Amino acid sequence: MAPILRIEDLSAEFLTPDGTVKAVNHVSLSLREGGTLALTGESGSGKTSVALCALNLLPHPGRITGGRILLHDRDVLSFTHEQLRQVRGRDIAMVFQDPATGLNPVLSVGQQVEEIITNHLDVPRREAKRRTVEVLAQMGLPDPEQVTTRYPFQLSGGMSQRVMIAIATALNPKVLILDEPTSALDVTVQAAILQDLRRLQQTYGTSILLITHDLGIVAQMAEDVAVMYAGSVVEYADALTLFDRPRHPYTWSLLASRPRWDREGFGRLPSIRGTPPSLIDLPDECPFLPRCPKATNVCRTEPVPPLAPLEAGHLAACYNPIYQEEPARAGVRTD
Repeated sequence: MAPILRIEDLSAEFLTPDGTVKAVNHVSLSLREGGTLALTGESGSGKTSVALCALNLLPHPGRITGGRILLHDRDVLSFTHEQLRQVRGRDIAMVFQDPATGLNPVLSVGQQVEEIITNHLDVPRREAKRRTVEVLAQMGLPDPEQVTTRYPFQLSGGMSQRVMIAIATALNPKVLILDEPTSALDVTVQAAILQDLRRLQQTYGTSILLITHDLGIVAQMAEDVAVMYAGSVVEYADALTLFDRPRHPYTWSLLASRPRWDREGFGRLPSIRGTPPSLIDLPDECPFLPRCPKATNVCRTEPVPPLAPLEAGHLAACYNPIYQEEPARAGVRTD
């Protein structure tokens, strides 16, 4: 399918008293219409910054220093304030990581959902109320009419997250960005919310940009995966290929370190030694070099490797890609 959202050579930074944090470095992504692209990697790798840039919402002191963000082939970064207001919510929406700070504590749930509807659609209040109940019901909230009268402090974590998703999907946006949508929830609530999201996607053809560090969620939800490290995409492939044949040592190490039911014995799980580099003082060579088990002299003497194709649709930024198979495919989404 044709891409509905394209991010081309995006760079962004934050100016701080300690120096310039290079949060996003020449990132390019493509989200297919009706598909799900997962953006994964360690905390601090730049995933959320990419998402905020997609909405042109990077907070001060952040700034976008290069690249384009094309939504329906229109560059979001060139939009006026009024154009952005029209696009956000209707064409592209985002569910932020922490529902406790994403909901207004002094407004009821109903008021917050209705506000999105009435700000974008010329509908009577009665219709806005009906639509509010409908979107809350779609997210699996019991007794949605009663939920509209509640305030955020009266909601559980799972209910708050469902309300956040209901607000984001009230106008059936074409692109939905989910930033760690289930990170603070128990596994049963997490599974239910993911099921609701897949049902919404199948019903409305929504394209999803999923930000998560949880590789299990990536396997369940995504068709395509981009792995980020130190502000850059280091590997890009469809989910089946990435879990079957990870080529970048960082991706391989991530997959090797996760618990799996098919792993023999109960020994110590592999881990990735060291820590990510400071984004204020990024090295000239590969940022994964100090932690890489496959580093060679080329890695130590050459500049950062470009993201280059290894096979059709599979890209990695590595001079010495891994060709050892990693049996990590179990549970990957195949539909």
